[in-house]
Amino acid sequence: QVQLVESGGGLVQAGDSLRLSCAASGRTFSTYAMGWFRQSPGKEREFVASISWSGNSVYYADSVKGRATISRDRTKKTVYLQMNSLKPEDTAVYYCAVGRVVARGSDDYTYWGQGTQVTVSS
Repeated sequence: QVQLVESGGGLVQAGDSLRLSCAASGRTFSTYAMGWFRQSPGKEREFVASISWSGNSVYYADSVKGRATISRDRTKKTVYLQMNSLKPEDTAVYYCAVGRVVARGSDDYTYWGQGTQVTVSS
């Protein structure tokens, strides 16, 4: 079983930056991609960013492209999401996920964390 624990969320003001972290533990796949998704009240969970095992392939949602950077440290089994120029519409619970291949769809991910709240005030 794989456990994912997100951290780094909080209350920030518009224009601020935030770095989310997600640490994996347990028996993961031999190689695995990691992704970030988010969900705000009344909306479906949406893709934010994902990164391949090697780190050579990264994908971003259009809504965060240019403001977000995903990275990973394989030795620490940790993925990071650096978010800059935060906007009120970035307010959501952010979830990290682990899957076999890098993808944008939530169905492609097998393991999920509990989420960390990010609130951006205007």
